[in-house]
Amino acid sequence: MFLAGLFEGLFRWIGIHILNITYDFEVSGFGSGDNSYAYITLFVNVFTAIVATLIWSILGKKQLSYNKLFYWFIVVLRVFLIGAMLLYGFVKVFQIQFRSPSLIRLLQPLGEFSPMGLAWTYMGYSKGFGMFAGLLEIIGGLLLIPRRTTTLGSFIIIGVMLQVAMMNMMFDIPVKLFSIHLILMAFVIFMTDIRRFSSVFIKNKATESYNYYHPITSDSYHKTIDKLKKILVPIILITACILGYLGELNVSDKNHKPHLYGIWETEIFIKNKDTIKPLLTATERWRYLVIENKRKAIIRTIDDKILHYNFKADTTKQTISMYLEGREIDSFNINYIYKNNNFLKLRGHLVSDTIEVILKKKNLEDFPLKSRGFHWINERPFNH
Repeated sequence: MFLAGLFEGLFRWIGIHILNITYDFEVSGFGSGDNSYAYITLFVNVFTAIVATLIWSILGKKQLSYNKLFYWFIVVLRVFLIGAMLLYGFVKVFQIQFRSPSLIRLLQPLGEFSPMGLAWTYMGYSKGFGMFAGLLEIIGGLLLIPRRTTTLGSFIIIGVMLQVAMMNMMFDIPVKLFSIHLILMAFVIFMTDIRRFSSVFIKNKATESYNYYHPITSDSYHKTIDKLKKILVPIILITACILGYLGELNVSDKNHKPHLYGIWETEIFIKNKDTIKPLLTATERWRYLVIENKRKAIIRTIDDKILHYNFKADTTKQTISMYLEGREIDSFNINYIYKNNNFLKLRGHLVSDTIEVILKKKNLEDFPLKSRGFHWINERPFNH
């Protein structure tokens, strides 16, 4: 799965000539785990596994068990799941994966959201809910580390990842294949102790303690592994917390809030000395200027078109460099006046046009998503 990129030529040939894929497709998927190349990889993996199983069964038909091989197979699954659960858990706890809704999101009608965008906004809105989901993943991963709690850990992971997989499928989030793989890995681990589980929770009968098989019987080996776990686990958790905290600071606006931060609503818009009224036919008129990052700005026009700009402000000279993304020009082309934290006036050149814009900062508390907060007591549902 992770080495599929090394066989791009072969996999492309399989996709075109065996799976009859007639369109062009990329290897990377641009962040999508469910792209065409991923499904080709899945096909190759399943086919290879079936062939290998048949050959293995024929050559080793006299051998009835593979305890050592199965043991190390389970160890590999545990290690992989531990890594995946800790990674996914900590990026949720520290709000790196699901971020708080951006300013431009607050201005978008719900109908403009993609299903994935809606899910991301839903998860990112509540930091507490994200932390809860992340902690469950972390707990499931940590319980896989001691052998005695592996069954409980895999059971928790199945439940947590089943919810994730369903969300991926129902909201068209392109991590469906990977999340289902994680469920199957946890299920394989859980099935190694299914008899005791079913005896207690299904048949309501007493069960005996389980004598775990281990191919290495050396006491010194087990003591060394136990000490390593006690040393490495706290180190990993502390390191993950530090990196997670720093990562959250890096992706949030806590340390990166620009001088002109906010949603600025246009009151007067003058282009080439002509005052343009706020009519739906005036497609070049700005409706909002959104400044959320130090290097970026977004303009939402009167007809709801979204334009992305490179943006840099010199607070000393009160000048702005503002150009459409993709243009490398870095001169300061706009002067600005900023008063009382809610008045902004821009005057300068944008492309080949002169502009003069007067804007007023929109109060973020006007958005219920920002102002509503949590209430223990609700006399009636606040379902706006």
